[in-house]
Amino acid sequence: MLYDVVIIGGGPAGLTAGLYTSRARLKSLLIEKGLPGGQVTTAEFIENYPGFDEGISGVELSQKMERQAKKFGLEVIQDNVLNISLDGKIKKVTLEYNKGGCEAKAIIIATGAHPRYVGVPGENEFRGKGVSYCAICDGAFFKDEKVAVVGGGDSAVEEAIFLTKFAEIVYIIHRRDRLRAAKIIQERAFSNPKIKITWNSVIKKIDGDNTVKALHIKNVITQEESVLDVQGVFIFVGYNPNTEFLKGLVDINKNNYIITDENMRTSVTGVFAAGDVRAKALKQIATAVGDGAIAAVSAEKYIEENF
Repeated sequence: MLYDVVIIGGGPAGLTAGLYTSRARLKSLLIEKGLPGGQVTTAEFIENYPGFDEGISGVELSQKMERQAKKFGLEVIQDNVLNISLDGKIKKVTLEYNKGGCEAKAIIIATGAHPRYVGVPGENEFRGKGVSYCAICDGAFFKDEKVAVVGGGDSAVEEAIFLTKFAEIVYIIHRRDRLRAAKIIQERAFSNPKIKITWNSVIKKIDGDNTVKALHIKNVITQEESVLDVQGVFIFVGYNPNTEFLKGLVDINKNNYIITDENMRTSVTGVFAAGDVRAKALKQIATAVGDGAIAAVSAEKYIEENF
C-alpha cells in the first residue's frame, strides 16, 4: 500500500511526526516494533515534560500521545522493519510480518537509541526500581540518599554533578585511573564535596529487595571486591542508536547516529530523521517532540513540491 508518509519508530518523535502529518491530511503509517512510546514507557514518573505539573508516568504519556495522533487518522502497526529501499521517488519498506510491506512518498526515521547496558546481575531486575539511565529524569527521587554513577565520560560526570542537587553522596565508579570527561567538567566534579570517585573499578552485581540496596564492585588492579550502600545506580556507559538497518543507506556519524540538517533532512531526498536516532546534543522527550514536528512539516513540504 502506498502512503504519503511512513514513520519508522513510535517514541515521542515518531508519534509527534504522525500527529502533524495526519493533521495535514497526509496518509500516514507509523511502524513500531514494540509498544508506542519507546524508552519513555520505561520511565516510572516524568516530571520534566511541560504541561504536566503533577508529573506523569511514561506509559500514560505515551498512551496520550498515541491516542491524540490516532484521533487525526494516524495508522499504527506493530512490526519489525527488515530493510528499506530508498532508490527513486517512491520508497519501499520491507516488514517481518506484513509480507507485502508498504511504500511511501516520504519516510521519517524515528527509531531512537537505547542505553548501552553493562550486563551485570541485577541490572534488568532493578531497572526502574533504582537502576536508571537518566539523572535528569530520575534524580529527584533520590533526595538525601546515596547513589552511584557508572562511567567516566562527559555524560557520566555531568550527570553525577547534577545528582548532587538531590543525593547525599554520589559515587562515580570508573574502570580507569582518570576520567575521560572534559577537563572543566572534571574540575567541577573534583571540587564538589558530595562526589566520591572510586578508581580502577567495575561493577559486578546490583543487589536489593524491591529496590536497589547495594552495589558490588571490583578493583581491576588489586582484584579486591567491596560493597557500596546505595539506593540508586545511574549507568552512563554510552548509547547505541537503532540504525543497524540503515547502514549504507543514509549518512551516519562515527557513533552511528543519523546526520541531518536543521530541517531533519538526511542525505537522501525524501528521507527525514527525528529524535534520539539523529546526531544532536540533548536527548530528551521535549527535544524529540520538537524534532518530530519539524520532520513532519519538512516531509509535508517535500511531498507538495515533488508529487
